[in-house]
Amino acid sequence: MSDQTPLVGIVMGSKSDWDAMKNASDMLSELGIPFEAKALSAHRNPAQVHEWASSAEARGIKVIIAAAGMAAALPGVVAAVTQLPVLGVPMETRVMGGMDSLLSMAQMPGGIPVGTLAVGKAGAKNAALLAAAILALSDETIHARLAAFRKVQNDTVADLPLD
Repeated sequence: MSDQTPLVGIVMGSKSDWDAMKNASDMLSELGIPFEAKALSAHRNPAQVHEWASSAEARGIKVIIAAAGMAAALPGVVAAVTQLPVLGVPMETRVMGGMDSLLSMAQMPGGIPVGTLAVGKAGAKNAALLAAAILALSDETIHARLAAFRKVQNDTVADLPLD
């Protein structure tokens, strides 16, 4: 996080989700995108979730990354109270390995979109990259940083061995 106004809000249903969501914060930090991160539960403290999500745009947030497991209600609850893009990251669970979370997020009712990514750490990293791509549409600095990241990523992929 930085002293700049956060452009991305990261919210997760439990502090235990931080192990996966740290991948989102690390990616945003690498790209120089200011963010804020909170642990708020759609079920255990719904009033705080509503307050945080409904005030996000006024605080300067442009994109929200919301992570949850089990019933995975948090991204949908957040999307219901803001017009900002909400990117959902399903968390791995003991019951179904995260498939329950994935399906809960992917099956949002029409009119309340949640862009749902992969389960766990890869989904968290990709949510940060997708948030960066959204921000890059109107921010040349972020656009250049994202392009540089993609170039390095492309340049460091090992060549396949020839048969």
